[in-house]
Amino acid sequence: MVKIMDEILNDGKFNLQKIIYANGPGSFMGVKVAYVVLKTISIVKECEFYAVSGFELNGGAPIRANKKLSFVDTPEGIKLQKAQAGEFGLPQNLAVLNLNLDTLPNYVIQAV
Repeated sequence: MVKIMDEILNDGKFNLQKIIYANGPGSFMGVKVAYVVLKTISIVKECEFYAVSGFELNGGAPIRANKKLSFVDTPEGIKLQKAQAGEFGLPQNLAVLNLNLDTLPNYVIQAV
């Protein structure tokens, strides 16, 4: 991620105006690192910063939590269940995403 961000920020080919990241659920450390790096860039470059749920990037399928469990989006909220995780992908049009100004990581379960 650092190499790609360095290229985007220093190449001169890109005009960074908006950052969108998946704020979870997922790896606690991965989400934390992504948040800190991208939030810092958004402040330094004075660009908009938004979050989307990881479920928006995989059609609402379960998201792997560990070897046995996945995060599942249920009507009662996100639960840890035994379920096959789905595949992720980016939409053809970012305008279809539900952007959220609350960009803090969504941990779902308490970090230890």
